[in-house]
Amino acid sequence: MAKKEETSKIILERVYNIPLRRETLKVPPFKKANKAVKTVRQFISKHMKSENVVIGKYLNLKIWDHGAKNPPHHVKVNAAKDDKGKVFVELVDAPKEAPKVEEKKKEIKKETKAEKPEEKLEKEIEEIREEKAEEAKKIEKEEIKELQKEHPKHAPKMPAKPKMQESHPTAPRSV
Repeated sequence: MAKKEETSKIILERVYNIPLRRETLKVPPFKKANKAVKTVRQFISKHMKSENVVIGKYLNLKIWDHGAKNPPHHVKVNAAKDDKGKVFVELVDAPKEAPKVEEKKKEIKKETKAEKPEEKLEKEIEEIREEKAEEAKKIEKEEIKELQKEHPKHAPKMPAKPKMQESHPTAPRSV
């Protein structure tokens, strides 16, 4: 028989408006966002009576939105505590959780299987184009050589290699 996944039940759910300004004023500017994250953890652990606090993606992005030197002065969050004592903290307006990871993996596998024949075709087309370009260059060089043999004065010149020039010449030479 398949094992049942243990799902944690939410025991307690609350909304808090966490003040961050007082704590962030105590640290130098480049540490303010770090201190804000620590303050959120400390506030939630005190009010929800749990040391295991997980900060959500959108809350973290909100704190770091204007860089390390300018976090918000307060944030409004949802705090949900499960039966195991784990507290998950997220912004009030944040979207709900995304689909499970397994579903995403299945979608990715389907996409990669569908893309493989297209990728093979594209690679083959590119190889053919490169071969044709090389052949065209060879034919052009041969035609230029034949024209030079027939009409040495009026034949088109072979493409010359670019000359190396000094980028910054030294002092003028005396004669």
